[in-house]
Amino acid sequence: MSMFAIVVIAVVVVIAAAVLFIGLGQRGGSRGLKRRFGPEYDHALDRHDGDTKAAGQELGERVRRYGSLKERPLSPEHREQYVAQWARTQEQFVDSPQQAVAEADALLAGLAQDRGFPGGERFDEQLAALSVHHSGQVHGYRGIHAAVRGQSGTEEMREAMVEARGLFAALATEQPTDSDRPRSPSTDDHGRAPAARGRHHAKGSGT
Repeated sequence: MSMFAIVVIAVVVVIAAAVLFIGLGQRGGSRGLKRRFGPEYDHALDRHDGDTKAAGQELGERVRRYGSLKERPLSPEHREQYVAQWARTQEQFVDSPQQAVAEADALLAGLAQDRGFPGGERFDEQLAALSVHHSGQVHGYRGIHAAVRGQSGTEEMREAMVEARGLFAALATEQPTDSDRPRSPSTDDHGRAPAARGRHHAKGSGT
């Protein structure tokens, strides 16, 4: 075999190995993003018409920008206020679904901002940051935000409220680890904390 043929074969082998390595890396990256973002990965994939590279770039950019964000704790008083407000909002849904989802949208935006996320006036940025830290709970918030703009029926609004309760619970009850601070109570099926149900509503509740 001539030296030229040997060189050509070597070059072909190197190129093939490089292509295989890149392909495996891209698939591995996609699997990693899917594990991290769950349903949010599928949503990004839909946004980019199935383009895994584009979806991966978008989600990777979210991690780069917001992965180091540290969530601020809520004081017990603020937490109780939010829990009471969420409970009233859910009760209001029976009589006024549109008003309830509008209040839920504003409440989640304010709560997320209080926890250290971008403000609600920059919804896309806020949602992107939330998806990095609460990827499994952001779909309901997106649904509520769409409903406020008249893009959903009553049943869709109800489903969005139910799904958004997961994000509310995560933001209202999960706190940074601190051995000096007692664990916050969990909310019940109506979004109320056990300690809050037997006490008066927070100041400014109107009840």
